[in-house]
Amino acid sequence: MDKVYGCIDGLANTDAVIHWAAWSACRLEAPLEFLHVLERHPEHAEVTDFSGAIGLGAQESLLQALSEQDEQRSRQAREAGRRLLAHARERAAAAGATRLDARLRHGEFVETVTEMQGDAGLFVLGEHYHASGPARLHGEHHVEQVIRAVRRPILVATAEAFEAPRRVVVAFDGSVMARRAVTALSRNKLAAGLPVLVARVGDDTAAARRQLEEARTTLSAAGLVAETELVPGEPQRVLPTLVKAQGPALLVMGAYGHSRLRQLLLGSTTTTLLRLSDVPVLILR
Repeated sequence: MDKVYGCIDGLANTDAVIHWAAWSACRLEAPLEFLHVLERHPEHAEVTDFSGAIGLGAQESLLQALSEQDEQRSRQAREAGRRLLAHARERAAAAGATRLDARLRHGEFVETVTEMQGDAGLFVLGEHYHASGPARLHGEHHVEQVIRAVRRPILVATAEAFEAPRRVVVAFDGSVMARRAVTALSRNKLAAGLPVLVARVGDDTAAARRQLEEARTTLSAAGLVAETELVPGEPQRVLPTLVKAQGPALLVMGAYGHSRLRQLLLGSTTTTLLRLSDVPVLILR
């Protein structure tokens, strides 16, 4: 089953994730299920355990108090999760989605998503940090972890507002993964009826022009209206501006590789281009 999973967490861009998930489910004619995972983070506990340094009676009393506080927080989190899922279903139904479901899970988010990819056609996530410049950001993040772990398409909502795209832009560098992303896009209903721009940033060479034309031909053969553009410069500086100039758009890219563009997307540190994009990003394999 090619189900769309909308992964929501109650943060600022949750409504955008809900709308992107509903938009995707409608275009893919697929069922939509919202997923909210209750994660346990002991490092965020409000009370420090001093039980090893006090007497037996006081220790039992403290452990009981800690247990009650933990259970109270757990109940509150479950109730908040249920309300969030109900809100998501209501919003998605208003946006036109019909086959709706919701799931509240306990555990680690990345592990949960990985386990559920068997019946998934698309995961929709929210990006929680938007960079103001092209500098690389260090440290792992759920989005990057999911992209590494999941073998399904992933749509990342990079802003807090939803605006239906009127154009698709493919970040293309001629690599194997970029060509695979073009092929995957040619078969993906999300792009149906939308004009496609295949954009390459770098040197203007005969090989670059040939690869762009091959990508355009692949998309045209699938019935998509496609054009190409080759722009000099560095991808992390040029591409976000180029995409933004297209109006409401969806940025498409491949997942892995070793070229300059791929290093920007999924290196050992946070994804620069993903965090610089003002439009949602669709990761295809």
